[in-house]
Amino acid sequence: MHIASLKEVVSAEEWQLRCDLAACYRLVALYGWSDLVFTHISAKLPPSVSGDAHHFLINPYGLMFDEITASSLVKVDEACNKVIASDFPVNPAGFVIHSAVHEARPDATCVLHTHTRAGVAVSAQAAGVLPISQQSTFVLSSLAYHAYEGVAFKDDEKPRLQADLGRANFLVLRNHGLLVVGKSIAAAFLSMYTFESTCRIQIDAQAGGGTLTHVDPAIVSGVAEAMRVQTGGLGGGFVWPSLIRKLDRLDTSYAT
Repeated sequence: MHIASLKEVVSAEEWQLRCDLAACYRLVALYGWSDLVFTHISAKLPPSVSGDAHHFLINPYGLMFDEITASSLVKVDEACNKVIASDFPVNPAGFVIHSAVHEARPDATCVLHTHTRAGVAVSAQAAGVLPISQQSTFVLSSLAYHAYEGVAFKDDEKPRLQADLGRANFLVLRNHGLLVVGKSIAAAFLSMYTFESTCRIQIDAQAGGGTLTHVDPAIVSGVAEAMRVQTGGLGGGFVWPSLIRKLDRLDTSYAT
């Protein structure tokens, strides 16, 4: 599949964002969080690139996540209209959730949504995320829930989703999956890694059948400072370079 390179067409800043987002798609596939061609990861272009316009990068609908490249990513506006011509289709229905989050959260550079087995399983549990692991404490410090309203393609759901999300960075979409908001693509990936690990640990712990020990609520309240210390204040940026090196050892085609 030949895809014409956009490296010389877009600005250096946009190209770097494209490479990082394509890498994020590849990593989601590598860690087993993809759902065939479904779900999306979106990244908002900064004003230095798009000016006063609100432009986003999103996956070409129909490609597997491990096929996505920097040049195949589609640039769209807030209504999911293509800004740069592309032979690839986009999925306006799939952008509804993402556009709602980007609209309500100017700090949301990246919105990452998954339908993993563990994530959907926890989303179906009435108690939601339980404070039973170190990973869960990071999630619980900034967690919200949104009730299931069917396949999310109706614009009238947006205000309710926005109200439920508020200022949280982790969102459980009931009976549906997981969503994270990140100030960068790296931050969003690390948040989803933590979220997914939380859910997998919870399902495994429940499967053991024993009584679960809950973390003291006071520990959860101080977890933001613990994360800052653990990552040297860099958040997702602390682990991102190593993840890029991991990808580069496997396949560098994401950055084409």
